[in-house]
Amino acid sequence: MRDDSGVTGKLDFRAQAADAPPASDLIEAMVQEVAGLYGSRLDVPGKPTAHPEQLRPEAGGICLVGWAGERAVAVGAVKRLGDGVCEIKRMYVAHEARGGGVARALLTALEDAARSLGYERVRLDTGPSQPHAKALYLSAGYAEIPDYNGNPDASFWAEKALG
Repeated sequence: MRDDSGVTGKLDFRAQAADAPPASDLIEAMVQEVAGLYGSRLDVPGKPTAHPEQLRPEAGGICLVGWAGERAVAVGAVKRLGDGVCEIKRMYVAHEARGGGVARALLTALEDAARSLGYERVRLDTGPSQPHAKALYLSAGYAEIPDYNGNPDASFWAEKALG
């Protein structure tokens, strides 16, 4: 099965260190894309953090890479916020894999990973230049909440019970 996104067959999501390729390469592509949208990098003072050490199981997090066959096409992570609450961070789908449901599959895999880590609720944010992300989150059952992380680039903050 092949769709117009260039992704063939089923996606396979695997846990991997966020600071090792291909996760680190996909995260850097996401950082560059977001910098182009908002004029600054994500990893500067005053912005919420998602350091690789925060995205490891021993810190209550996880980083997932989505594979389409032998190609790494997506990345995303879960970061611990507090008791029972985590945050989805660094969600990115490579350009050649967009438009075929990869982002939704990644979001579902991240929610499943959060459940397996024992989280009851998940939060996320996105900015005004990413209306497709906001639409995805709303269609996946996220409800808008007040700003919880002080992200100066965000205009939408949301939460979902993982039940």
